[in-house]
Amino acid sequence: MNARLAVEPARANGAPATGILQRMATDRSAAAPRIRLLIVDDQPLVRRGLLLMLSMEPDLDVVGEAGDGLEAIEQAQKLRPDVVLMDLHMPRKGGVGATREITVSLPQTRVLVLTTMEAEQTVFDAVRAGAVAYLLKDATEQEVVDTVRAVHRGESRLTPQIARKVLDEFRRMQDATPPPVLRGADPEDQTGDLSDKEGRILQLISEGKSNKQIAALLFLAEGTIKNHVSRIMDKLHAHSRTELAVIALRQRRV
Repeated sequence: MNARLAVEPARANGAPATGILQRMATDRSAAAPRIRLLIVDDQPLVRRGLLLMLSMEPDLDVVGEAGDGLEAIEQAQKLRPDVVLMDLHMPRKGGVGATREITVSLPQTRVLVLTTMEAEQTVFDAVRAGAVAYLLKDATEQEVVDTVRAVHRGESRLTPQIARKVLDEFRRMQDATPPPVLRGADPEDQTGDLSDKEGRILQLISEGKSNKQIAALLFLAEGTIKNHVSRIMDKLHAHSRTELAVIALRQRRV
């Protein structure tokens, strides 16, 4: 996390961080619904920095915090946030395990990983667990805020260095797997049940296109694209758009 996320070291009179949020939100209009956030990190200073930063945004509402994976699951079940900002390396239960349980039990809640860990296997484990975005803690404040909003819209985001690692690994997977003689007879082909339109949407998802961009390219309503994406995820047993991109690359659709 960059230096701009640093905060004052002490809470006045021991006041809880949520009290700060409530005071900061006093003058905001309550008319527009805000994105409900849960911050998960084992470092109190990081949690407080994120809380203060995100609380400055009129459309964001930090509803809770957690210091480890078990607490994250408990708070997510209780608060049902729209987006969880999830660290990975934590005591008791790590972020990957917590992400898996949250995305399975709360499919409408999206998980954004925010961590210092950038090893390929860690990234893949998080994506398989259901994370839809992966940022490193050296991200700027604006990158974090923009990613929260994008994730809430149903998009997936990866920092450039993480995206490069993912794409390199997918290419290695492709190179290591000989192409089947007949795609229709390939037992490993997870995309065979998709219609032509669904296949095209899957390809565009793997290229990083948002629902709005796909709708414009295919001359369809954005709501129609959302419905198609949901059906594709059901057919391919995927938990996130990032996982759909993994499947698309594995099956040589891109």
